[in-house]
Amino acid sequence: MDTADATVEKLRAQCLSRGALGIQGLARFFRRLDRNRSQSLDSGELQRGLAELGLVLDRAEAEGVCRRWDRDGSGMLDLEEFLRALRPPMSQAREAVIAAAFAKLDRSGDGVVTVDDLRGVYSGRAHPKVTLAEFQDYYSGVSASVDTDEEFVAMMTSAWQL
Repeated sequence: MDTADATVEKLRAQCLSRGALGIQGLARFFRRLDRNRSQSLDSGELQRGLAELGLVLDRAEAEGVCRRWDRDGSGMLDLEEFLRALRPPMSQAREAVIAAAFAKLDRSGDGVVTVDDLRGVYSGRAHPKVTLAEFQDYYSGVSASVDTDEEFVAMMTSAWQL
């Protein structure tokens, strides 16, 4: 396991030990670390923040973590990238129920939910199409605040009438 993976695992463990409040508190923690109010963290801000949590990294390690978590190539971490990096992986049961809900929306079966798939059910003005990866990413965030697979599967089954 490299430094970036080890760091995310340590930080994730600290958050999960606090339950859902630990994950929710990350947004507040992120804003506090963002000293220049850029709505993103550079490697120095990340390094100082992780040190506050007892996760001491040298400059090169902090830069490596920042590069690993930076999905848009900006060289900085925005809040979404930060939270996405810290989400625990979903179990197969959660991934399966998300895929089932997506399949229910994807009436054409082409792997993309379009306005035609949703006609009469949903207004697609803001998001005219949604891929399975986007759908899974959304529910991955929801999943982080649900304690057990059984609760998550029950919530999804009820919400999507699966």
